[in-house]
Amino acid sequence: MKRNLLVISILVFSLLTAGIATAKVIKVGATPVPHAEILEIIVEDLKTEGITLQIIEFTDYLTPNLALQDNELDANFFQHLPYLEGFNEDRGADLVSLAGIHVEPLGVYSQKISSLADLPKRAQISIPNDASNGTRALLLLQEAGLIKLDPKAGIEPSVFDIIENKLNIKFVELEAAQLSRTLPDVHAAVINGNYALQADFNPIKDSIF
Repeated sequence: MKRNLLVISILVFSLLTAGIATAKVIKVGATPVPHAEILEIIVEDLKTEGITLQIIEFTDYLTPNLALQDNELDANFFQHLPYLEGFNEDRGADLVSLAGIHVEPLGVYSQKISSLADLPKRAQISIPNDASNGTRALLLLQEAGLIKLDPKAGIEPSVFDIIENKLNIKFVELEAAQLSRTLPDVHAAVINGNYALQADFNPIKDSIF
């Protein structure tokens, strides 16, 4: 937590010294858990420095970047660098990283099985549909021994790069924010850490991988 607060302090300082924030009012977009919660911790401390931190919550990954690109925000706090780079490439945007932040781990969750060893043939697994987090999900499932990816795909494989899938798993690609809601309908879901927390999962205790 101390490292996260240090990162936010660096972010605030960078915004002020770069002249991005005016009148010492800073608008930062964030997903509710845990990013907005982390920002809330320093609201009062910033007030003593004459800085007003306005936290605008977003429940998806795309909108906070669009808002930042449209100058509706001074900064946002929610994403890892590969996602940012993918957004810039897809949208022709020019957003930059001011400081590195923590990255919540991906986990595999299920309401139907307690172990990946219990997956049946032709099981359905839902994964994020954006390129960077979809890649992370596939690499996680490869680490679990469920699939093998074509090495030629490099660091950004997609479902089309799966060269071995012994269980004939069907992958359901959905927006990351929707994955926890699919759990009643699929055998497992690979859920981003922030959305797992938002769904009241403990990534350490509740994930099966």
